This record gives sequence, C-alpha cells and structure tokens, in this order.
Amino acid sequence: MDAPPPPCVLRLREKIRRCTLCPRDCGVDRAAGEVGSCGCGAEALVASAGAHFGEEAVLVGRGGSGTIFLAGCNLHCLFCQNYDISQMRHGRPASPAAIAAAALSLERGGCENINFVTPTHLAHAVAEAVWLARRGGLTVPVVYNCGGYEAVETLRLLEGLVEIYMPDFKYADPAAGRKYSGVDDYPQVAEAALAEMYRQVGPLRTDPRGVATRGVLVRHLVMPGDLARSRDVLDAVARAAPACAINVMGQYRPEYRAEEFPELLARPAPAEVSALRRRAESLGLVRVD
Repeated sequence: MDAPPPPCVLRLREKIRRCTLCPRDCGVDRAAGEVGSCGCGAEALVASAGAHFGEEAVLVGRGGSGTIFLAGCNLHCLFCQNYDISQMRHGRPASPAAIAAAALSLERGGCENINFVTPTHLAHAVAEAVWLARRGGLTVPVVYNCGGYEAVETLRLLEGLVEIYMPDFKYADPAAGRKYSGVDDYPQVAEAALAEMYRQVGPLRTDPRGVATRGVLVRHLVMPGDLARSRDVLDAVARAAPACAINVMGQYRPEYRAEEFPELLARPAPAEVSALRRRAESLGLVRVD
C-alpha cells in the first residue's frame, strides 16, 4: 500500500483551503477552485521542463539546471521578463505525480539539480512532488527559485525538502514594492524569509566540480535610477544571511507593462552595477555570476 504523504505536505494542502501559503493571505479556498492573487487554484500549471544552461554557473555544471517553470506568481512585477508565464499563466495542469516524473526524467538526462521556478504559490504541489520524486529515487538537489516574498510558516514546512534556496531580493523600498510588484511590505517580508532560508540550509556549498549542493544564493536585479535602493538591499542581505552568495544582476530590461512607467524604460549604468558588486563583497557577501 502506498505510504501517506508526510505531515508537512498535509499541512501545506490544508493551507490552501483558506490560502495562507504566501504573505498575501488571500484567504480563498483554492481546494474548491477559488483563485487568489496568484491566479491559480489547487492544481499546478507547468509551463515547461528542461535542462537550462542560462542559470548561474554553480547551478549549470555540465548537465544544466533541470528547470520546471511553474505558471502564475504571487508578485505582479510590471517589468517581468517571464510575464507570459508569471502573469498570463501559460501552462498545462500537472499533478504532483506528473511533476515528480518530470523531475526524475531531468535527473536521468544528466541535470545537476531540479530547479522549481516561481514555486511560492504552489508550495503544496511542489512539496508533494519532491516527496514523491525522492521516493522514486531522486538524488540531485532541489532548488527553490522564488521572488523572495515568502511566508516564514510555509518555508518551515518545506524544511528538509529543499537543498538550495534561490530568492530574489528585489527592493529595500516599500513604495517601490507597492508600485512595481503590488505588495506593501516587500522589504521586511523578504528579509525575514531570507533569514529563515539561511537558518535551514546556510551558506552556499559546492562539490569538487564547483556545482552547488546546498545553501542560499540571492539574486538582486539592479533597477534603473536606483529604484530598488540597491545598497540597502545589500545591507539587508548581509544582516539576514551573513557571508551569503549573491548575484548582483545587471541584465534589467523593460518588459511587460514597463512602457507605462517612464522611469522603468531606462537601463542601469554598468558602472553602477560594478560598484554594487564591489559593495556586496565589502559586506562579506560572496559574488556569484
């Protein structure tokens, strides 16, 4: 007889009945088909699954990062580069068993890890899929690749299922989070979430080949005109996760609805990105590209 899911999976399933998976606390009954701000009900939507060679080198290795792109998002970033997946929710329904099968197929194909992209609003399905995949023989690390707007209680239920947390830390300015991503409390939520991730898995560690096996890797996308208050972001990361690995990203480009906001149409200056990378290193953070 099949074993019942572990308590953490059952508790995550229960959370979607009056949804509190993420800090939005929409309170809708997703198990009954209602949808919250993320636009998703109980079932996961998978946009694609495959080996990805465009991630950080520590994730790519030789075989690529086994990315599973999940549709929908609990943030509504007006400049999102994956808006067709995150905002328009282009994807196909997939059960946890189907997601687990995809993960196992990616490992058999040589992928270095299983990288769940935008998993926050589907943490219940991701947790069950990881549990099923581990029972089926999955051995590579699981990456939780998220926007940083996470509920600490949900993260605690994921402990032991995730080896590598890869959150964005988008803003240190609450007004920017409100205007550009639709949430009022991004900085404090992101810092508390990062501290919990760091408590669980610690600093980024790699195998002898230089491929990540466990730990936290933060991403920060530098915004034009310092809209995110990037120096304060780096300070917050250093507080929450000392000596954490960080990718200070300079590849911002205006996408989705950015044309509605003139300040989003510029690009960050390369010199500013370089200065922020140096500042990150001066704070004891470990640069990863």
